[in-house]
Amino acid sequence: MKDTVTQSTFTDAMTQKGYGFSYEGSIALFDHLTEYEEDSEHELEFDPIAFRCEFSEYENLKEIQKSYNDIQDIEDLERNTTVIQIPDSEKIIIRNY
Repeated sequence: MKDTVTQSTFTDAMTQKGYGFSYEGSIALFDHLTEYEEDSEHELEFDPIAFRCEFSEYENLKEIQKSYNDIQDIEDLERNTTVIQIPDSEKIIIRNY
């Protein structure tokens, strides 16, 4: 049995208190994951807890550098992990490493 998850369903789940994602961030993550599915032809299971463990949203690069002091700039970050920049903001989502 398969259930298709819409952007609305995804953002409702990912923006719940304690999940750590803004509305804009959840849209960016949804777009990234659906693009991954299309490119890889691999269907993902909708698991908000797993997504929350795998990805984190930060206000900006300086906030990331506080957690990962070996990161010098955005290019350095991109060499180490998946980076999803949230449009029209300084916010960044990364795959935790």
